[in-house]
Amino acid sequence: MTPSSSGLQRLGPHMTQREVYLAQPASPPANYRAALVEARRRVTAAGQWTSDQLMGRRWPIGCVALEITQRCNLDCTACYLSKHSEAVKDIPLEELFRRIDLIFDHYGPHTNVQVTGGEPTLRKREELVAIVRRVSHKGMRSALFTNGIRAKRELLVELVEAGLVDVAFHVDMTQGRKGYESESALNAVRQEYVERARGLPLSVMFNTTIFDRNFEETPAIVRFFVHNCDVVRLASFQLQAQTGRTILGRRSDAITIQSVQEQIEKGTTSSISFDTLRVGHSHCNRYGMIFVANNRAYDALDDRRFLEAMLERMPLLSFDRRSRSKVIATFVMGVLTSPYLSFKAVGWLVRKAWQAKSDLWAARGRVNKLSFVIHNFMDACRLERDRVDACAFMAMTGRGPISMCLHNAKRDAFILAPVRLSGPEGDRFWNPLSGEPMEKSAGTHRPPNPNRRAAKARLKRALAAAGTAVAG
Repeated sequence: MTPSSSGLQRLGPHMTQREVYLAQPASPPANYRAALVEARRRVTAAGQWTSDQLMGRRWPIGCVALEITQRCNLDCTACYLSKHSEAVKDIPLEELFRRIDLIFDHYGPHTNVQVTGGEPTLRKREELVAIVRRVSHKGMRSALFTNGIRAKRELLVELVEAGLVDVAFHVDMTQGRKGYESESALNAVRQEYVERARGLPLSVMFNTTIFDRNFEETPAIVRFFVHNCDVVRLASFQLQAQTGRTILGRRSDAITIQSVQEQIEKGTTSSISFDTLRVGHSHCNRYGMIFVANNRAYDALDDRRFLEAMLERMPLLSFDRRSRSKVIATFVMGVLTSPYLSFKAVGWLVRKAWQAKSDLWAARGRVNKLSFVIHNFMDACRLERDRVDACAFMAMTGRGPISMCLHNAKRDAFILAPVRLSGPEGDRFWNPLSGEPMEKSAGTHRPPNPNRRAAKARLKRALAAAGTAVAG
């Protein structure tokens, strides 16, 4: 059930506390076609259905987060986990397998599944590998979302063998990594992670939280990604939100989707069409793509008519992001299915080649692609109904998927609830605080005195950073 279908009177654009409390995960659709229809209904109701909308046309959802642990080895000042998260034991593997199957039941094959946490590499290595393998065996695409500290090359190799498609490294100043006083300095960490993944059949991505302290450095981060686009496929910039156990408060009014887009364009020294393709709600997500030849960027999505023709005429294809050559081959085969599309594609290719002719010559024809995503997450106390209804980023709970922003706003209701486990001797319930089985559910558990050590550490770093900023 979605918030808009709860039967409550809508008093304004934001959800009330009671609406948040009553909101429940979605029920499974009858089949994949029904999932597409429901996705289209949701974005249409939110006023987001357009000729360039991907959700409900090409797939029923953007991605689904599978949180395999609430533990983390960093104390980010913009953490979306709750103050009780560190007290929660790791969900049993059999329950995670059931949730993976539930993701498939809701959204079907080729669904992008984010294996995340907390920090997912804190799970036992064999369990993490088994989780990735389970996602792969269901015909879905697994992505490891990690801060990279424990994601060594040997682990990445093993995960690739298990079917891992993407790895997304989260690196930014909110993490308080010792010895790095700026986002530009953190490019050394990013470079180390790039080298770990170089040569592996992986789609490499980076996540960066944008907040007051690093907003002005965004172009420098973008230049790093452009320089390393032979390995990096996507750079995601996430606007800091007041949710979970973050201690940063509300972000500056200067940090918006539009201002971050402008910072990205400064870094690429090129205009980027962030409004050509729509993914879910336009107030939540923006997507842009560039081609890079001779270290110079060219907008890849500036021909709206060609892209609309592709969405209309090209069959639904499954791209193997682990191989550039396979992606190109699949794209070409898709274009060739339509004479009209083939004609449009040739014209587009000729125009792009002419536009970049000097750089193509200098680069000996070598061209790389780099995508940018801007995520505008909502504050927990200011959830907008239409954005929740049209959400393209879901979190999987034991009862089904729910909007990630809504999940963060009521996280304790899910992570502290007992988990039903089935066995040969009947059902039993797993206690998320003790990690022990119980004969029956005792309702949602709440730690009487949550561990505040992590919060104090984050506050101490924030105060120190504020003092540095004032002194500067």
